[in-house]
Formats: sequence, C-alpha cells, structure tokens
Amino acid sequence: MKSVFRIVSLLEGVSYLLLLFIATPIKYLQGDASYVKMLGMPHGILFMLYIVLAIVIKKEMNWNNKTLAIVLIASIIPFGTFYVDKKYLR
Repeated sequence: MKSVFRIVSLLEGVSYLLLLFIATPIKYLQGDASYVKMLGMPHGILFMLYIVLAIVIKKEMNWNNKTLAIVLIASIIPFGTFYVDKKYLR
C-alpha cells in the first residue's frame, strides 16, 4: 500500500505543479483555458485519491494525528507531496 501511495503522491504533486505553473498562466496570459480543463480533472482525482490513501495508510505507517495532518496539508502546498515522500515514506 505504501508504494501505491508513493506513486499517487508523485503524480498528484506533478499534476499540481503543472496546473499551477503551466496551465493557469496560459489561461490568464493567453486566454486559453484548454490546459486547465485538460489537467484539472486528473489532478482532482489524484488529489482525492491522495487524501483517501493517506487516511487509509495512517495505521500501516503508525502515524499519529499530527503527522497525518502534515501529510494532508502538504497536498495543498506546492512541492509538499515531494516533502512527504522524502520525510515520511522512504
């Protein structure tokens, strides 16, 4: 389960960065929302999967509530999922 969470974490982090730093600037600077539409749905699905898997894996990883909160908050901070992978999943 840990390896699945690591993969989802990586994909969620990459999709978030692409959405924030590629798709959103293109939308507002060039008026083309197609990239946001293309990346938005996969990112949303990966985000929800990340949250669910973090809650499920809490017991397996022996995380306390504070650690779980850090892992969950990291999902909304750019590069946060990469920090979680390095600090809590390796």
